[in-house]
Amino acid sequence: MGISGSGKSTLAEALSEELGWPFAEADEFHPAANIAKMSAGTPLTDEDRWPWLRSIAGWMSEHAEAGTGSVVTCSALKRSYRELLETAAGRVVFLEVDADPAVIERRMNEREGHFMPASLLPSQIATLEPLEADEDGAHLANTGSVEELEASALAALTRLLGADPHTLPGRNHASSGTPGRHRAQENPSNLNEEERA
Repeated sequence: MGISGSGKSTLAEALSEELGWPFAEADEFHPAANIAKMSAGTPLTDEDRWPWLRSIAGWMSEHAEAGTGSVVTCSALKRSYRELLETAAGRVVFLEVDADPAVIERRMNEREGHFMPASLLPSQIATLEPLEADEDGAHLANTGSVEELEASALAALTRLLGADPHTLPGRNHASSGTPGRHRAQENPSNLNEEERA
């Protein structure tokens, strides 16, 4: 979880590859109306987000009920959003990825083919309700390499889950590349350029 451009996707893909868990980008669950609003620089409302969050929770539940872990990138900016995601089957833990706002803005400006403009960054920062001590999750500072961030995430998961995530049931040992990558087939236009390749 975290604001757009913080490094969630990079970390999630690395964790999915390392753990053999299916991976989904929450952006891929947005309906066309949400994509249009954000593309126009209009922040989403809670009413826009509830159906989107329910779709994500549904995808997570499908994998949990099949006995498989999963990795999802989602801004989950408000506690109420996280509480909805926690209604998914199985245990849901959050890793909040933090990065310097100036670095995030640069990343957003450098991204090609993504519907989220850098102009929405202040709105995301203002909306963000950081993880609280009683929530099931951990803060991760994205200040070094991808490998360092991944190591911090794996350590946090081990602490939160009480076990090395490599040893948990549901690992897809037969996978190669990014396992079980979700594609929002009903809304393919919202994929960014690198995801279409």
